[in-house]
Amino acid sequence: MHSELIYQIALTKISGVGDISAKNLISYCGSAEEVFKVKKTFLEKIPGIGKITAESIKHFNNFNVIEKEIKILEKHKITPLYYLNEAYPFRLKNCEDSPIMLYYKGNSNLNQQRIISIVGTRNATVYGKQFTEQLCEALSPYNVLIISGLASGTDTNAHKFCLKNSVETVGVLAHGLHTIYPAANRNLAIEMLGKGGLLTEFAYDTPGMKENFPKRNRIVAGMSDALIIIESGKKGGSLISAEIANSYNKDVYALPGRYTDTWSIGCNNLIQQNKAAIIDSIDQLIFNLGYNDTKKINKDSQLKLLENLSESELVVTNILKNGEKGIDDLHFETKINISQLAFILLDLEFKNIVYSLPGKMYGIHQ
Repeated sequence: MHSELIYQIALTKISGVGDISAKNLISYCGSAEEVFKVKKTFLEKIPGIGKITAESIKHFNNFNVIEKEIKILEKHKITPLYYLNEAYPFRLKNCEDSPIMLYYKGNSNLNQQRIISIVGTRNATVYGKQFTEQLCEALSPYNVLIISGLASGTDTNAHKFCLKNSVETVGVLAHGLHTIYPAANRNLAIEMLGKGGLLTEFAYDTPGMKENFPKRNRIVAGMSDALIIIESGKKGGSLISAEIANSYNKDVYALPGRYTDTWSIGCNNLIQQNKAAIIDSIDQLIFNLGYNDTKKINKDSQLKLLENLSESELVVTNILKNGEKGIDDLHFETKINISQLAFILLDLEFKNIVYSLPGKMYGIHQ
């Protein structure tokens, strides 16, 4: 019943196989299951694998342990997300070193139209806290999903103010879902499950270790369109997140502060080094994010638009009513050739019926 999932998870357990090499193996072999079934000589010829890693794959025999893990996931209603699954965050999937497996508990769509990440120091000041509250309140009309790391300080403030303003929020963990760190955020995490969720790449019982935090940071940076840094010291995890976001070609914004303020030094340096755009006002930030260009259409006017669509446009919109789709998926389902389909989608965008997302993904305004 869970055969393919067992092999998918098994790939994360093999010494010498990271996320990039795992994807390479899957690409050459055709599936996670085939990675374990092809001949050793074939594995050895795959770029970046070699004899030692091939032997580790062929000698792997802990499948019974993985079966137990899957039962735990089912018991706790945790959704495993393989990187080729439709529900896997497509923004993160486009990052070369994205995890091949994620574990998710929550109710937010990880592929919704607008996703931003908010990070900052654990030593949040009154200045940083006030800005975070004002930002979450200002973003509430725009149907944004906000990602953070559930750490003390800025992350905690971001999640709390999202909940206060009915903004969906997901916390990315540096450990398994068996626990919450810091423990003081346990009730906050439980509340987030009803208006967002918790996400991790780590198996259920994985403890929070120092080396896990940079891995967590790449997910926070990778699954959003923009990274917003509220406050940071001269060194810290937020600066690592900024470096990762820049490497992913994500937009990075930083809140400036006085040069004498310890927890503004990192942000000021990012701005000075052109590694982050300055946040000079929340209105300007929202403008830069492109959110204030939203045209709010009332239901009656949208119905009139739909009545005047061509047969091909109606076929496309009816499919998109079931959720966001990539252009290749739309081509497969509609049988419309790609060039004509691209023209139809562009026309529907101009009519403000359809919106586009990175990665040639499309959705319909509901």
